[in-house]
Formats: sequence, C-alpha cells, structure tokens
Amino acid sequence: MMKRIEAISIIAEEAESQDALLVGNIGFPSRELCAVHDHPSNFYMLGSMGLASSIGLGLALARPDRKVIAIDGDGAVLMNLGSLATIADRDPENYLLVILDNGCYGSTGCQPTCTSRRADIARIAAGAGGSEVETVSEPEDLRLAVRGRGALVVKVERGNEKVPVIALSPEEIIERFMARSAPPSPSS
Repeated sequence: MMKRIEAISIIAEEAESQDALLVGNIGFPSRELCAVHDHPSNFYMLGSMGLASSIGLGLALARPDRKVIAIDGDGAVLMNLGSLATIADRDPENYLLVILDNGCYGSTGCQPTCTSRRADIARIAAGAGGSEVETVSEPEDLRLAVRGRGALVVKVERGNEKVPVIALSPEEIIERFMARSAPPSPSS
C-alpha cells in the first residue's frame, strides 16, 4: 500500500499528461497536491467537505470535451453518498472520481471512518449504479486506472505529509483554474 501523497503525485502526473482538470479534496489532500504538483488546471478545495465529487461532476458535464478527475477521500464521500448515485446516473464518459481510502478523516486527526471497519466504498459506488468501479493499492495499478473513467478507490496508508498551507488565495485559485477550465471563446 502506498502513502496518500504518492498516490496524489501519480494522479497529478497522469492528469497533466491527459490535459485533465483536477479537483482536490479539502485539507491535506489539496495541500499535498499543491506541494507535489501545483498546476493551473488544479482546483484546490479550501472548504465544503464532501463536495469535490459533485464539483468534478459539474465540470465534466459542463466540459464534455475535457477529462475531469476529482480526488476525494473516503470520509468526504461518506458525507455525500448521494453524489455517487448522481454520478452513476449521469455517467459522463470524461469523468473519473478517485476516492483515496485511508480509513480515516485524515485532515482532522485521523479519526476512523466506517471504511476502517465494515463499509466498502467500492461496493457502495457499484450499488449506487456505478458501471465502472475499480479498487487499487499499488502504484503501477493506479497509473493505469487513472486513464479510465467511473469510480476508482485507491487504498492508501493513514497519515499526512508535512506540507505547507497553500500559498494561493481563494481568488487566485479560482481565477487561474477558470482560465484553464473555461470553454474556448467562439470565434468572431
């Protein structure tokens, strides 16, 4: 099993190679993403736990010509299980929801989530109607799976890396992301 920051680094590299828009979950996952691979195509969540999956879906529907990858955590997805049913119902070809499952709420002190005991987030996603759901725990499997679509559960170790707070203001994050994510202007 790999560290979360290692998984995030692989996801970010693959996202850039696919010219994908990348939404990072709040807290340490966004901080780790910014530390290992800051890029204007990354949207760093600074609030709204549980909504990275929904924001990613909205982007995928608004930009069907672009690959969209949302990185979420098991705790965040458990807070917004309805997003799994909506994602499955809409089933966009260009969307991949990556759920980093470390069995805990990593950004608030590593309190255990239900996935540390009995809940299986991949089975929940499949039960919500997800037609393509995969679980991986090794770097080489992750690298291949990020090229797909649907829902991808990545089993990672508990723990946060010592990374700085994101130095960008919320306005800077959204402005540079919008410049990368906005559809091209129609030619005159």
